[in-house]
Amino acid sequence: MRQRFVVTDTEAAPTVRFSEPGARWRSVSYGPLLCLVILVVELVIRRGPVHWFGLVFCAALLAGFVALQVVAGKRHVSVELTDTSLREGTETVSLDAIATVFPEPDEESWDDEDWQSARALGELTGVPRRRKGIGLKLRDGHLLQAWARDHQRLRAELTAALERLPERGADSGDATPDSEESSR
Repeated sequence: MRQRFVVTDTEAAPTVRFSEPGARWRSVSYGPLLCLVILVVELVIRRGPVHWFGLVFCAALLAGFVALQVVAGKRHVSVELTDTSLREGTETVSLDAIATVFPEPDEESWDDEDWQSARALGELTGVPRRRKGIGLKLRDGHLLQAWARDHQRLRAELTAALERLPERGADSGDATPDSEESSR
């Protein structure tokens, strides 16, 4: 008779509510695939020599540079929202520290909202390209910008996650964003 052993974690991993990877590894293959197409065309046409070395060198060079960009994108431009925290790039903010998620700004308004000039989360100097900012007010009164490509879905998931949190006391949690740098 076989015995079944069930391994249980005492701490369950938090549920991921929203995630954007920042970059995808499949983009590393685009350059080498293009070089392969050029190689096949050179073999089929047979006009002049086939540039084996040049195409292999270019494929490796393109793959290397794009791999560096993918690593940087996954580290600095990824977003993950769980039941307990929001991670934007390398910076993590506890949901307990967030007091308010501001609504989308009025596109027809001439004036910017105060949060639109606030510091963006992560190590970057501002909201990354092709992403839109989401205004956050922390419990200590500071304004921040979260960001995502699918900003509407992140705003909705973040608002819903804040509503699911149990009542927060005045002294619960740290009201400042936690950075990986400060935790080391």
